Amino acid sequence: MGLFKSYSEKQIKKLKPTVDFIDSLADNFAAMTDSELRAYTDFLKEELAGGKTLDDILPYAFALVREAADRVLGKRPFAVQLMGGILLHQGRIAEMKTGEGKTLVATLPAYLNALAGKGVHIVTVNDYLARRDSEEMGRVYGFLGLTTGLIVHGQSQSEKQKAYAADITYATNNELGFDYLRDNMVIYKERMVQRGQSYAIIDEVDSILIDEARTPLIISGAGTKSTELYDMADRCVRSFTRHVIKEIDAKNDNDFDEDYIVDEKARTAVLTKNGIAKAERFFNIENLSDPENSSIYHHVNVAIKAYGVMKRDVDYIVKDGDVIIVDSFTGRLMPGRRYNEGLHQAIEAKEKVKIQKETRTIATVTFQNYFRMYTKLSGMTGTALTEDNEFRQIYALDVVEVPTNKPMIRKDHNDAVYRTKRGKLNAIVEKIKECHEKGQPVLVGTVSIDRSEELSMLLKRFGIPHNVLNAKQHEREAEIVAQAGKLGAVTISTNMAGRGTDIMLGGNAEFLAKKEMKKLGYEDRLIAIANGSADTDKEDELEARATFRELYAKYKEQILPEAEAVREAGGLYILGTERHESRRIDNQLRGRSGRQGDPGESRFFLSLEDDLMRLFGSDRIAGLVARLGLDENTPIDARILSSSIEGAQKRIEANNFERRKNVLTYDDVMNQQRSVIYAQRGEVLTNDDIKEKIVNMIKSSVEEMFNFCFGAESPADWKIEEFKNHYLGLVKDSRGFEYTDEELNSINKEDWKNELVEAALRIHESKDELFKNVPGAPENAMREVEKVILLRNVDKKWMDHLDSMDALKEYIGLNSYAQRDPVAMYRLEG
Repeated sequence: MGLFKSYSEKQIKKLKPTVDFIDSLADNFAAMTDSELRAYTDFLKEELAGGKTLDDILPYAFALVREAADRVLGKRPFAVQLMGGILLHQGRIAEMKTGEGKTLVATLPAYLNALAGKGVHIVTVNDYLARRDSEEMGRVYGFLGLTTGLIVHGQSQSEKQKAYAADITYATNNELGFDYLRDNMVIYKERMVQRGQSYAIIDEVDSILIDEARTPLIISGAGTKSTELYDMADRCVRSFTRHVIKEIDAKNDNDFDEDYIVDEKARTAVLTKNGIAKAERFFNIENLSDPENSSIYHHVNVAIKAYGVMKRDVDYIVKDGDVIIVDSFTGRLMPGRRYNEGLHQAIEAKEKVKIQKETRTIATVTFQNYFRMYTKLSGMTGTALTEDNEFRQIYALDVVEVPTNKPMIRKDHNDAVYRTKRGKLNAIVEKIKECHEKGQPVLVGTVSIDRSEELSMLLKRFGIPHNVLNAKQHEREAEIVAQAGKLGAVTISTNMAGRGTDIMLGGNAEFLAKKEMKKLGYEDRLIAIANGSADTDKEDELEARATFRELYAKYKEQILPEAEAVREAGGLYILGTERHESRRIDNQLRGRSGRQGDPGESRFFLSLEDDLMRLFGSDRIAGLVARLGLDENTPIDARILSSSIEGAQKRIEANNFERRKNVLTYDDVMNQQRSVIYAQRGEVLTNDDIKEKIVNMIKSSVEEMFNFCFGAESPADWKIEEFKNHYLGLVKDSRGFEYTDEELNSINKEDWKNELVEAALRIHESKDELFKNVPGAPENAMREVEKVILLRNVDKKWMDHLDSMDALKEYIGLNSYAQRDPVAMYRLEG
């Protein structure tokens, strides 16, 4: 970490002269009127058109945005925020602690780069944040004469086209990726919504580029397979017994009486001899391993995984009859995403909800490959240094730690580790009671929904009032987080990545002011002003801004005494109930306390029965604790365990990195193919006349088929029947391909081939004439038909290819047994 810090310090030192220059311009911009500030945007565009670079105009653009943000939002970027903005413009990752104002930081490089006219994408993790940031920061851009767009789920094609055409577009990572795939499926270029990938600023960059990188984006179409087999496999497996084990030993994986074994570390489920025998009896088959029973075998395998590995309210929830995945890193729901290879259907069967039909992959891309298409990429987060290596290797991005605006004074205590889970829960409840009684707000971090609900039940039993924030309460998210810093507040939350609302001591005055603005109808007017769609004059805008400032000042005044009381009580107390498998997620939770120089505390409460400790902790530690003879309510000296805990987390992080790299390695092969196909599609879409291309394709198609069928020297080896069947009804000569042996021997193959090519081209010309004679048909009707037919055929072949590549991936791993690189073979055979 020392090395990283020294690297960051050097990079920050280089930025100081630029920041000082921006500061020196402050008085000049403060002296300008609103209309003069607006006009300065046009001046900067002219400077770019005249040969200046973005780097040349950066200080002036940043000073301009700083003044605009102060006037419009009442927020003036600090020096460290200017540094963060410069790093983002340079195409790097700025690590900035929670509460340092990352949302405002993004406005600086976004405005600057938007002046080039190619569009800037600001990427967030959910619709709520995208909408909130576009509405609020859009007022700054609108004030300076730029347009703001918003991309969220459920918009129409025309809404998306307008949003992508804006100077700055706020969007979620999912929508950006899906829109890219959909744009490469359209038949008419007018239906495309995106205008390229120029510059992206990714908020919570580690969440999007690291955590979500494990799951590719997939657009699916209806498949043909029945769902009946999932139901049957579920009935078969429902009565199976399981043996749960830390890690399967290949030597004894069948030496159990139970029907299947669950490997907790690898998160896999494997049938035993007993389970195989039961499945054979249930399906009335002789051998489950026979090739003709492969489908049954697959369905039974996904069913045991659904029962043995996938946990409700941890991996997924059931809501309104749908199984919805929960992101294990952010604690958020992932609607629209489905587990592949039939696992989602197996879970639906297990939960007795409607089993959705299996689908065919129409288009797919990983986030890694989508975001690597941007000409310039940057990101910001509070926690990226632990993944610095992955950012460098995969995305060629370096991480620079930006200093905090005020010194960090939060106290981070050593972990409190208990022998049993019950002892740990007792200690957690006691700590929460102690904090609550003295008025110190507590934020309790849990790793899953079921753990948050279990702790909530416990606190109810002790009469401790509290709020719960997890994927089931995401609608109330902003309100719960905004109140989490109030005197004596207790908030239980799953992972805190990208919540987007600051926890402020005593309460969040800005949140309360915005809430009242909405009630008064001002918020809608401000949004309309930001988007440039308001039928309003300057007075209306000034009135709205003044009202917000008054409300903000009023609530700040009201909150002040409570904020002081909270400070005296010790600030926000962060209580982690388990270590997450990623150190980053633990740091995100800690980072919620101690913002902008506030006091605060943090401590993790662990037990040797926690999953992380049980599965990845050292057995030596468990033996040592047993020898000490400690009771369950006495904490173990964490110094003994600290290296063991961190070592376990590092091992899991390394494993996860390898998995993500593996996903990317295979997708890199697909990406080469995808790039070729999508580039060719793009050529067809943007070219109004592809007749020459079609003619060349007809020629090469006939020639290839002819050479295949008539390549042999002897007429006896020619494939005449195959040729006739291939072109049945399309290419016929007067003989109907009926030739005597003597005639075949005397045929000049080259002349024959040319004759067939000409016949095919005559058919193509006859279609052209046909369209010309259709009353009312547009002049270029045949050209449109050619494009549509070509694109539909390409798309069908691409879908077939994706299916083949999926099937190839299923068995390609077996090459490793033959000392061959599976990825190399995948690339070769693909």
